[in-house]
Amino acid sequence: MPKINEFLIGALKSKASDLHFVSGDPARARIHGQLQTINDQQLETDFVQEAIYEIMDGAAQRTFERQDAADFAYEIEDVSRFRVNAFRHINGIGAIFRAIPSTALSLEDLNMPKVVEQLCRSTQGMILVTGKTGSGKSTTLAAMIDEMNRRLKGHILTIEDPIEFVHQPKGCLVSQREVGVHSPNFAEALNSALREDPDVILVGEMRDLETISIAVTAAEMGILVMGTLHTNGAAATVDRIINSFPADKQAHIRTMISTSLRGVVSQQLLPTIHEPGRAAALEIMINTPAVANLIRQGKIDQLETAIQAGGSVGMKSMDSALMDLVEKGWVSGKEAYLQANNKIRFEEVRDMD
Repeated sequence: MPKINEFLIGALKSKASDLHFVSGDPARARIHGQLQTINDQQLETDFVQEAIYEIMDGAAQRTFERQDAADFAYEIEDVSRFRVNAFRHINGIGAIFRAIPSTALSLEDLNMPKVVEQLCRSTQGMILVTGKTGSGKSTTLAAMIDEMNRRLKGHILTIEDPIEFVHQPKGCLVSQREVGVHSPNFAEALNSALREDPDVILVGEMRDLETISIAVTAAEMGILVMGTLHTNGAAATVDRIINSFPADKQAHIRTMISTSLRGVVSQQLLPTIHEPGRAAALEIMINTPAVANLIRQGKIDQLETAIQAGGSVGMKSMDSALMDLVEKGWVSGKEAYLQANNKIRFEEVRDMD
């Protein structure tokens, strides 16, 4: 059995989301958002290197030797998959393992609002799921892909770095490509995807201008494109996409986004107080005619007001989502205050804790 398995299985039993396996330091696990030491024994550099190299394939090893870092996926059969980032650091070598359930959870399992399922019924355009690292974007997207996989008869194509959730064909043919293994980068894989007769394309990360540009074009062509960005909030997401382009092209891109965008789900995870775990706070923006008009005119600063006024179509601001969690008794007022945009609104509940 690979040396790392003992640590990974132990972390999973503790309901950890991540294992930090770094030489010169004890192994640590992130449990309900908090990093905790598994034991007090420091990991020796040679042991860590052997354990990590043992589970790397040839391509990952070559990348690691060339770049001093590598991303790859690892699976313990019948237990779980893991997204791995291995790296060199001052004390030797280390790796962070993110646990990925062997099967995608459903939207119902995640208690997603009905409007997210309605977004999944889009047949073209762009849906974005955003948030900082560790906010559950991949889990939400996997649930949305699973919903489409069960309902549609078509071709779902995913481009990831690395492949996280493995989707078995249900109603759809599912093709999954890994950057660095099946394609040199996201942009080339996405370009190729346009010629592969997809109904849905999942872009694991829209990290550069070329990828964003091709994704927007694909959405305009009648394909449903789903992607992630590391942005906090729906307005910041739209602003990030538009400002990725040169100034002389931004007016054209605003027009394209105003017609192709279907919605933005921006999320963060907060520690719960009613039971051990974390709860998702979701900001949801649907591209209504009012929202599209603001995007087209470049009035991004007014999108927050449009979201607050769009409750009838399922829109919700992040602050409203946080207040809902506080009122349910799921999240502390202090934690909601720390994550809120309008701190003044949360001062009263913060002081109640």
